[in-house]
Amino acid sequence: MTSAGRFAPSPSGELHVGNLRTALLAWLFARSTGRRFLVRVEDLDRARAGAEELQLRDLASIGIDWDGDVVRQTERAELHASALRRLAADGLTYECFCTRREIQEAPSAPHAPQGAYPGTCRDLTEAQRERRRAERPAAIRLRAGVSEWAVTDVLHGRYAGLVDDFVLQRNDGVVAYNLAVVVDDAEQGVDQVVRGDDLLPSTPRQAYLAGLLGYRVPEYAHVPLVLNPAGRRLAKRDGAVTLAALASAGVGPERVTELLLASVRLPGSPSAALAAFAPAALPREPWVLDPAELTSRPPHRAELSGLGGSTAV
Repeated sequence: MTSAGRFAPSPSGELHVGNLRTALLAWLFARSTGRRFLVRVEDLDRARAGAEELQLRDLASIGIDWDGDVVRQTERAELHASALRRLAADGLTYECFCTRREIQEAPSAPHAPQGAYPGTCRDLTEAQRERRRAERPAAIRLRAGVSEWAVTDVLHGRYAGLVDDFVLQRNDGVVAYNLAVVVDDAEQGVDQVVRGDDLLPSTPRQAYLAGLLGYRVPEYAHVPLVLNPAGRRLAKRDGAVTLAALASAGVGPERVTELLLASVRLPGSPSAALAAFAPAALPREPWVLDPAELTSRPPHRAELSGLGGSTAV
């Protein structure tokens, strides 16, 4: 299977400029290395009617193309279930009946990393499991053999993080994100994962799980987020930050594309940016954006270059 990169949004609403910036970077990473570029809709948890269509339209509006059909995570349930069965057959899963409150109040295991699942249900007897099954349905957790795992990231270098007995399937029967994303990437031939650096802490879990399933661990590149002036992750409540809202204010998708590319020090069209793209030259700091600057007046190229130099507060 030909190698690929991907962008995998959740269809919870319109994409904002932070999401679109990450999508552009994922596209540039993939296309600059001769990979296919895929779009996968991660709709396990949140799906708002019409959101997928709006997101695909917005991606196309800023010059992003993709290969093949769009894939939806909910259409891949048998692949997820098969992976879960393989782990169970290898003795690498167990039932967990803990509530969130019980986990929060449970004492941590000796020497366990902060935030790790304390292992409350790890060694229950069959009689104890039978008793707990009568009280509430079970989630399925991974029986991890390590407490930490390291990955190598294109932008961050070596990163070691927590691996605990994380959830593989929720107690409502829905597969958990950490399992679904690992299976979907492997089955689609995704060997390059470019996404926001807020997801870096979960990456060691996913890389470890990929190894257990016999999958090749992807190349990772976690890119800086877009922040608002208060230093918090940009959100739609911050103002006109979606393509539709910006268009209503007189800022079209071509200008938005220029702005996004300038923020990573690249020329203002996808084709020109692709010709100039070099991961080593990307900024490593978050881009701090005041949405009012987008709509106060039409941005010109010189202004866009200046905005691209913003740093975190």
